[in-house]
Amino acid sequence: MHMIAPSLLEADQTRLGEQLEIIGHAGAKYVHIDIMDGCYVPNLSGGIAWLNSIRKASDLIFDVHLMVREPGRFLSDMRKAGADVLTVHYEACQDIKRVLRQIKDLGIKSGVALNPETRVDILDEELLKYADVVHLMCTRPGVGGGFRQDSTGRIRRVKALLKDMQLERDIEADGGINFENVREVAAAGANIIVSGKALFQGDLEKNIRRMRMETD
Repeated sequence: MHMIAPSLLEADQTRLGEQLEIIGHAGAKYVHIDIMDGCYVPNLSGGIAWLNSIRKASDLIFDVHLMVREPGRFLSDMRKAGADVLTVHYEACQDIKRVLRQIKDLGIKSGVALNPETRVDILDEELLKYADVVHLMCTRPGVGGGFRQDSTGRIRRVKALLKDMQLERDIEADGGINFENVREVAAAGANIIVSGKALFQGDLEKNIRRMRMETD
C-alpha cells in the first residue's frame, strides 16, 4: 500500500490547521515535516515549538525529517513535541547507528535519509537493524530543484538490497515528485511518497485524492 505524505514545507503557513484537516479528509495518513537548521542545509524551517503547536491540530502521522547537523541533540524534544517518525541524514551524523538506536529507544519509527550522491550500498544489515525507513532524496536537500532521473534506479536498488537481506522496510521518496513521475516512483518500490508543490498548488484535497489514485 502506498502512502502519500504531503509536505508542509509547501503549505500555507497561515492556514495550517485547516490544511491539516483537509489532508486527513482526503485520506492521507502521513504528513511530512521538514526541520532545517540553516547549517546542514542552507534554509531554515520549523522547530520544536512550531511542531508542538501543530501537533495539537492533527492526529495524522507526523513524519519528521531532520535536515540538521548531529540530530541526536534534538531527538527527545522532537518526540515530546509530537514526532511519530524521525528521519536523520546519514551524511549529518558522526555515528548514524547510535542515533538510530536513540530514536528506537524513544518508542517511535526511525529513518535514515540518503542524499542523491550517497551510494545506497552503505545500507548494510547492521545499520538496517535500527532503521524502519530508508528515505531517498530525489533532489538536493534544502535546495530543491527538479526530480533527478536516477532516483527511480536508486529506489530499485534499495528494494533489491532489502529483498536480498530478507528485510521489510519502508522506502520513502522525497523531492520533486509530481503527477508526471509519481507512477514510476511507486512502481520502482517506494511506498511512502512525499510531495509538496504538486499537492498544495490548486485544490489540495482533489490533488491528494488524485495522487492516491495514481499510485493504487
